[in-house]
Amino acid sequence: MGGRHVHNATRLLQEALDRATGDELVRSARAVVAELGAPRRLLPIVRELASGVGDPSGCALLSYRHVLGFDKLLLIDGGPRHMLRAHVWHPGRGTREDIHNHRSPLASYVVRGALGMELYEPADPAAGEGIATSWYRESLSGKEGDWLLEPAGGARLRLTQTAQYAEGSGYALPPHVLHRAWCASSRPAVTLFLETGAGRRRYTDVFVGPVAEPGGRAVAKKPLEVNDYLAELSTLADLLG
Repeated sequence: MGGRHVHNATRLLQEALDRATGDELVRSARAVVAELGAPRRLLPIVRELASGVGDPSGCALLSYRHVLGFDKLLLIDGGPRHMLRAHVWHPGRGTREDIHNHRSPLASYVVRGALGMELYEPADPAAGEGIATSWYRESLSGKEGDWLLEPAGGARLRLTQTAQYAEGSGYALPPHVLHRAWCASSRPAVTLFLETGAGRRRYTDVFVGPVAEPGGRAVAKKPLEVNDYLAELSTLADLLG
């Protein structure tokens, strides 16, 4: 059984994204995630979901602590077209993502706290520019969708931009853009994250420290149990309220 706020959000996502392509899709994703990320819109959605509205079992299976260092809670599953998630970022050292890109266009809106962001581009190895990294291709493996990281060689990357996104701001990125983010506030940061399904790539690129591990490695996903998922949503509602 669906609640009114979840139903309205689902319809808004469909209307904004289902017929958009290319640059229009990126702009539409940024606009709709900003609209839904306003606390007056997001808080009632989260409260409905925390009460068991929708498909808590299915959403719990796709909610987990991400390998890149934040809590990922699926709110609305649009199947292959789009996925709306809440990301909870924790302050402190060791919470900065690896440099990476995405499978498809995305948009993110800062609901609470602040997010730091760095953008990167490939540098010329012959000139010794940028920072040395190990390049992995990350794909999904097995029926559980674990992360499979396969070494793809070395790479040098150049930092092109550093930004901080305060509460009430956001961004949208095409899938190929290399970036990494972290919690830039003293309290947990909450972002509303919208991933579209357009032109989905089979893998993403992930860049880590200069020494690569030999061979591929799988990182298991640990999805939340339904009760834990509902409890996380209740905690998120408290943060938003």
